[in-house]
Amino acid sequence: MLIRPSTEADIDTIAEIYAHHVLHGTASFETEPPDTAEIARRRSDILSRGWPYLVAEDSGLIAGYAYAGPYRPRPAYRFSVEDSVYIHASRAGRGTGSLLLERLIALSEEAGARQMIAIIGDSANVASVRLHEKFGFRHVGVLRCVGYKFDKWLDTVIMQRPLGLPT
Repeated sequence: MLIRPSTEADIDTIAEIYAHHVLHGTASFETEPPDTAEIARRRSDILSRGWPYLVAEDSGLIAGYAYAGPYRPRPAYRFSVEDSVYIHASRAGRGTGSLLLERLIALSEEAGARQMIAIIGDSANVASVRLHEKFGFRHVGVLRCVGYKFDKWLDTVIMQRPLGLPT
């Protein structure tokens, strides 16, 4: 599997992958999938800030994507990033997320980030929690019942990993 920088040609597939998660999962608290123009705008914003936006390509197909973006907008947070990792539904559980997150961490460190924050939608999202634990993220909190989707209240798990420093 090839982990590479995303390109404009990947936007349609990225939008499809994300739409599936929005419509069928609780990893994202969005309730309506953004269109490809909005996905392109978001990607452009990430790249303009110097942060990585990656795809996992397997036999010419996009199996998933990941990016690091600003944790919060205020200037004092400029060395902290929030990661996002989304995998095509047919590719879940095959190690794609691990390959993407490993490379995302390395590139974020190279870009000057000092902390990576994972805001994991739904405390029942065990796969995402375990993925982040595998790469040295530590649990720093749970916000109880802060999201409402699919007629149920959802928690947010917050995890953190130092970058450019020993974990």
